[in-house]
Amino acid sequence: MPVALNHIDTGGEGVPLVVVHGLLGSADNWRSHIKKWRESRRVIAVDLRNHGRSPHVEGMGYEAMAQDLMALLDRLDVEKAHLLGHSMGGKVVISVARLAPSRVASLIVADIAPQAYGHDHDTIFAGLRHLESGAPTTRGEADALLAEHVDERSTRLFLATNLERAEQGGLRLRIGLDQIEDDYDAIMAEPAGEGAFEGPTLVVRGSRSRYVTDEMLPGLRRVLPDAELVTLEAGHWLHAEQPEAFQAAVNHFLDGVK
Repeated sequence: MPVALNHIDTGGEGVPLVVVHGLLGSADNWRSHIKKWRESRRVIAVDLRNHGRSPHVEGMGYEAMAQDLMALLDRLDVEKAHLLGHSMGGKVVISVARLAPSRVASLIVADIAPQAYGHDHDTIFAGLRHLESGAPTTRGEADALLAEHVDERSTRLFLATNLERAEQGGLRLRIGLDQIEDDYDAIMAEPAGEGAFEGPTLVVRGSRSRYVTDEMLPGLRRVLPDAELVTLEAGHWLHAEQPEAFQAAVNHFLDGVK
């Protein structure tokens, strides 16, 4: 049964741009980009299951998350959309493109390849669990708890976007951390569906990221044969590190899609 996803919808005419965040992200992380894109097109940004303000449910498989997204499009009477996904969200939109290509006007994949990856979030999960048990009352306290496991301040600031004020006071995580950890293997797996998506595709990768290396490109092109590849001078969070260059790449691509 699909989950009713929380979302931001700017309204407007034409084929919408649907934005799907990565692991431990949310639609809120994309607000500065949405503000720009809404000047020229309708934008829909989603909170995936167990993220943001969407429900917490068991299962993080890509077919289930793709069905969640398609159910949202159905509720909004969107027959076809431009789909943009970062990291885990990139695998979600690739899954939709493989399972229901007729729903996809174009595909934009940000710094992820359609393949399985190894585990690399152990320290982040440890930091979030430590924060959870520490019951911080301020964001300073939350950062100090996270810092015992997560060295990079930029990563801690990103993780802190998942904090909200609890009704009984203090801060709490709004993500479904239990559900995410329980099905982490599914998140690291390849996207759902089979075969290739042959529609217009843009892949934007970071030059300092290891998520889309040159060695991965043959496998990527088997799934996304028409992909245009753009490399930005950035790491994995390229849309945050190089927002203007990321916007320019996406806009140039969308302007060329018929």
